[in-house]
Amino acid sequence: MKRKPSLVPVSKGKVAAQPQVLLTELRELIVSTRQTVARSVNAALVILYWKIGERIHRDILQEKRASYGEEILPTLSAKLVPEFGEGFGVRNLARMVGLAEAFPDARMVATLSQQLGGSHFVELLPLRKPLQRDFYAEMCRLERWSVRALRAKIGGMLYERIELFERAARGIRVAEYLTELPSKKILERKLHEAVRLAHARLARHTARP
Repeated sequence: MKRKPSLVPVSKGKVAAQPQVLLTELRELIVSTRQTVARSVNAALVILYWKIGERIHRDILQEKRASYGEEILPTLSAKLVPEFGEGFGVRNLARMVGLAEAFPDARMVATLSQQLGGSHFVELLPLRKPLQRDFYAEMCRLERWSVRALRAKIGGMLYERIELFERAARGIRVAEYLTELPSKKILERKLHEAVRLAHARLARHTARP
């Protein structure tokens, strides 16, 4: 039995639009998946670099010789580079050790690595104050700063400006502030307060016309 032709006219515009809609959705799927894969690879690499740095650092501490660290990195690099590439040169191995020293908590590194890439950590490592380093790392994670944005915030001394603002607000004189090292709980509280203040300032800045 032959089918009767449809009496409902089909719009040529709709037929032409369907492939475009489909193409847009497919593109979004591809881009989204690529971004997810890139983040997963990035996180895995950061954790790998931390583990390598932590293992080398542990070995250096066990050896208890100041010169051992300078000797072992070129030795390891000479073996690793031919097999795994220039990413394991002496300079990068030193950065991996620095990463493990600056961020000794593996869980913290795992959390940060979900948003921060290796280049972010390169910018953070020269910061000598642990609270300063943690502040920028946490703000970078929360605000999803690019490497360029992070570099600009550090160069603009965002942490130092917030720290001075806190001191002025609390009436703390610098001489008094430096005579006694705050406890870990106070440092953590100050970090959270600094992050809150930074968020408030960013919100005010964004709200400006």
